[in-house]
Amino acid sequence: MHSGTPFPPQAILVLGAGELGLPVLRNLARVAKRAPGSTISVLLRDATINTQVAEKKAEIDELRSLGIQMVAADLVNDSIDQLAQVFSHFDTVIGCAGMVAGRETPMKLATAALRSGVKRYFPWQFGVDFEEIGRGSPQDLFDAQLDVRELLRAQSSTEWVIISTGMFTSFLFEPVFEVVDFATDTVNALGSLENSVTLTTPEDIGALTAEIVFFEPRFRNEIVYLSGDTLTYGELASVLEQVLGRPFKTNVWSVPHLLEELARDPTHHIKKYRAVFSLGKGVAWPKDRTFNERQSIPVITAAEWAEENIKGK
Repeated sequence: MHSGTPFPPQAILVLGAGELGLPVLRNLARVAKRAPGSTISVLLRDATINTQVAEKKAEIDELRSLGIQMVAADLVNDSIDQLAQVFSHFDTVIGCAGMVAGRETPMKLATAALRSGVKRYFPWQFGVDFEEIGRGSPQDLFDAQLDVRELLRAQSSTEWVIISTGMFTSFLFEPVFEVVDFATDTVNALGSLENSVTLTTPEDIGALTAEIVFFEPRFRNEIVYLSGDTLTYGELASVLEQVLGRPFKTNVWSVPHLLEELARDPTHHIKKYRAVFSLGKGVAWPKDRTFNERQSIPVITAAEWAEENIKGK
């Protein structure tokens, strides 16, 4: 993957250090050594940087020990111009803060990135293929992500890269999502047993994002697909049987059923996601068209994740 010539150095700013931000930062610190002179910084609220909460403090100390610099700003309360001023000191800005302040955040940050004149922007789009899903889907937050794509595509001064990862692997097994019901050993398929879902762990996304940031030839104005695993709900039941050594039943939640559930409870986030996934488009792609597969980078499959995290349930 590395031709032997040194990569050009980059000054990189990561927005946020949560479930995805931390693995992205750890891996950037590691990969940046290939491009001497590169710097990695993280944007956090002042209160987070100076936290006395033991667990968060340990993370901040770890980031400092990796040579990562702290930048104090507030994505929610600072104005677009204030954020643009902060971003302007960097070559690359990577959004890892999720929807911290609801659906306005992605557009606010993208606008700040363009105003700052930053060379390259990775928006918070680590998820499904919003364009294939299209506007007006059951998950209205996705329209806000499409607005960001249109804004980025409509200009040419800042390069953009979108990383599509599918769902975080762990989320598929979360009790709150109700796809896997361990109490009754049932997989509730969204839409049909043949519908697929693409999954990637935050750790793998972090490692692959770092590779993509420094990859030559440079990624410009494109969507890069990742997949730790792409499997059908029927295959998911088989994976669970294999890992846990007991039978799993399957049940199909049809599209009309899930849309009706959502209509009864229209602000329920999980129900929005279940309805979108049941439609079976834009939420899965074949592994062979992914960056990790093309570069032969090992990733965690659903079976490996289950083996590690739910064996014994």
